[in-house]
Amino acid sequence: MSEEKIQIYHNAKCSKSREGMCMLESFGDEVEIIEYTKHPLTEEQLSTLIVKLGIKPRQLVRTKEEIYKTKFADRKMTPKQWIKAMIKYPELMERPIVVKGNRAVIGRPAILITELIQS
Repeated sequence: MSEEKIQIYHNAKCSKSREGMCMLESFGDEVEIIEYTKHPLTEEQLSTLIVKLGIKPRQLVRTKEEIYKTKFADRKMTPKQWIKAMIKYPELMERPIVVKGNRAVIGRPAILITELIQS
């Protein structure tokens, strides 16, 4: 069995993201932490992540964020426009996102992280 690298797209200000970090630490695997709010993703990186998640870009958007409510709530946008919005405003992205190999999950609820790591 090959050891697949585990990554977490982490926002330390988010309690769910911190919960996801704790869960990953409990497995004892080496984890690459990507603080995407400090180091925004490129369009290519975010597009690849969305493919691994198996979702549409719009499904990665946090609709409870103030920036969403003020700038995006009533807008019709293409997938590419949503990607560009999340790059400009990384706090729009759901979190945490955990990647193992070519698969990824949004760690809400955190049990999804466990299922990914153990599969």
